[in-house]
Amino acid sequence: MDFKQINAFVWVAELGSFRAAAEKLHTTQPTISQRIAALESSMNVRLFERGARGIRLTEKGQELLSHARRMLELRNDMYRVARKRDAIRGTLRLGSSETLVHTWLHYLIDALHHRYPALTVDIQVDTTHVLRSQLASHQIDLAFVVGPSQDPRERHMHLCDYDLAWIASPGLKMHGRRVTVAELGHYPVITYPAVSLPYQSTKALLLEAGVKAPRLYGSASLSTIVHMTRRGIGPSVIAPAVITEEVEEGKLCLLDVDRTPAALGFYACWVDCPDSHTLRTVATLAQRIARRAGLPATLTEQP
Repeated sequence: MDFKQINAFVWVAELGSFRAAAEKLHTTQPTISQRIAALESSMNVRLFERGARGIRLTEKGQELLSHARRMLELRNDMYRVARKRDAIRGTLRLGSSETLVHTWLHYLIDALHHRYPALTVDIQVDTTHVLRSQLASHQIDLAFVVGPSQDPRERHMHLCDYDLAWIASPGLKMHGRRVTVAELGHYPVITYPAVSLPYQSTKALLLEAGVKAPRLYGSASLSTIVHMTRRGIGPSVIAPAVITEEVEEGKLCLLDVDRTPAALGFYACWVDCPDSHTLRTVATLAQRIARRAGLPATLTEQP
């Protein structure tokens, strides 16, 4: 069974003759007859009664005609959606690092709501390590994570970069002067979880500064990092972009330290699939929003 056979069936039924259907479909009467015969054979039914006065639908043919019409309508709908490049719909399972939640992710969600009202976004906030695992196991469709993908199955697009900084409570009295990493090592250092790049980079800096047994408190929750830092438990390494209000209000201070971990580069990552157009469209929009937010971003996509 194919759509040519179904199309022939519908038009023969509509026009009442094989000849008229052949003219409508720009083919020959024998071709229409062959398509009808093949369709009847594949379903093991007779669709038309042939008599001296012409043809008419059998009882089974009348029953099947409505199904055939729906099949053609669905095919046409499918073609229309395929031709319409902005037909973004369905559910997008989006995973995002928490840093972006605290900066510009809400602008993206608002833009998606207005541009693509037929698209529903299900947001999962977690660490890069967890989100990469969920992307690989197809639990999410698109991930905003730290660092480009190393998986050859994945595609990625650079979104933005965030500098990291040493932060502390005013109560530690380390602001307003130059501070060394070795001095910071006298305290527990609070930062992102142990599997993260900031944690590993911060630990390396402390060891290089001569701190023999650095104490690092890793957390996947930014609010926990900020709360512990404000309580004066120790300094933290975090992206200042997520604590602008705390810094402006004097609740936290940016420290002038001799060495700081490298900036975080955020990327949109996805696995190629039949709906990659939607994923690429959302990633491109996210990149534009990051640029409008005043963040440096360049398109560095895998081939």
